[in-house]
Amino acid sequence: MNVAKILIVEDNEMNRDMLSRRLIKKGHTVAIATDGLMGVEMATSEKPDIILMDMSLPELDGWEAARRLKQAEATKGIPIIALTAHAMVEDKQRALGAGCDDYDTKPVEIARLLEKMAALLARSA
Repeated sequence: MNVAKILIVEDNEMNRDMLSRRLIKKGHTVAIATDGLMGVEMATSEKPDIILMDMSLPELDGWEAARRLKQAEATKGIPIIALTAHAMVEDKQRALGAGCDDYDTKPVEIARLLEKMAALLARSA
């Protein structure tokens, strides 16, 4: 996978730190938003290659943030991977229905997440 600019939208500091450190170690550039509203704003201003979106967020949840990003001309082409501790089939359907391009469960298994990111980045290239 080529080096990508990744926007992490995550309100949990431990999750943010762990994920951003691992992605930076792989050579990626990381921007961080701590709630859904900030995530939508930063996706517009930062123009990331991909977004990792927690679904349980303050201000604006991940489902609504994903919907807004996919409706906006400037951000609709950015792949979004939903990250959630909810591992039920309905949760995956709900995330994909909100416009997320893929879905992964927490705790994040970094090798699996990197594979999903590579596939989406190759598709959007």
